Amino acid sequence: MTPASDKIVRPDAEGLRRAVEVLRAESVVAFPTETVYGLGANAFSAKAVGEIYRLKNRPSWNPLIVHVANVEAARGLTDSWPSLANELAARFWPGPLTLVLPRARHLAGVGAGDDTIALRIPAHEVALRLLEASGLPLAAPSANRSESISPTTAEHVVRSLPGVPLVLDGGASSWGIESTVLSLVGGTPTLLRPGALPLRTIREVTGSIGLPDAVADGTARPSPGMSRRHYAPRATLILAKDVRDVDRSELAGPIGVLTYETADVPGAEILSADPAEYAADLYAALHRLDDAGVATILVQEPPQTEDWLAVRDRLTRAAAK
Repeated sequence: MTPASDKIVRPDAEGLRRAVEVLRAESVVAFPTETVYGLGANAFSAKAVGEIYRLKNRPSWNPLIVHVANVEAARGLTDSWPSLANELAARFWPGPLTLVLPRARHLAGVGAGDDTIALRIPAHEVALRLLEASGLPLAAPSANRSESISPTTAEHVVRSLPGVPLVLDGGASSWGIESTVLSLVGGTPTLLRPGALPLRTIREVTGSIGLPDAVADGTARPSPGMSRRHYAPRATLILAKDVRDVDRSELAGPIGVLTYETADVPGAEILSADPAEYAADLYAALHRLDDAGVATILVQEPPQTEDWLAVRDRLTRAAAK
């Protein structure tokens, strides 16, 4: 097996050359985006996309987001491109917004069981350079085993996916949480996954935003991030209104604590009380607690406000049994 140090490469000319070579050989490359690290493959190579699902042990019903270099490339993958897509792309691309649109009829589905495709332009120099150099649309879910914590560093990727051929190291992801996914299929724009881009910011362009119907695991859906359990550490994660009040007598130890308040909890991971800053360090904090060998993680419930929607979504899914 190739040593991990040989799999993680600098995103210089030689690193990009190696990455493009791997992608054109219908294999996969992990690369940084501003949200989390993605596991990229040629979106319309069945062999390459199959490698994503195999490495991640990802259920076949969980679709993939396709990353493209520019708006023209995105439009070319759709059957229709509404004026609202133009407005959103102009305002938020490159950036952490994924748009779900009707898929071009000549294209195969990228994991989705319907006629849609999920698209975004990442706001990361390395990701954009890789897209340009390869000339490929890259399907790229988070570069980790299915259901586990998303990676925000190259090292996280290799620990979760030791079989990954190559990782372009672009440093720590700045947003630290996945993109917001918005469907433009049908009348009202619909939120499929809360994420890094706040809803109030999107509403400045769209007006009202609908919420999706619940979908059961095993059922085709138009977006990733809709599974009941997702983003989970190895340790059991328990959400609590106040971590100091939890009866620990029957919990498996060692016990770790994650809070956003300056509560007097010895050894706690204390993150920012600002939701964007909290989100940026959430996965890294969960990785740190897992690496410390804790068996249970007590997490202070975040506020019940829209600004914390994406964080609450991730923690709720991580805590699901």
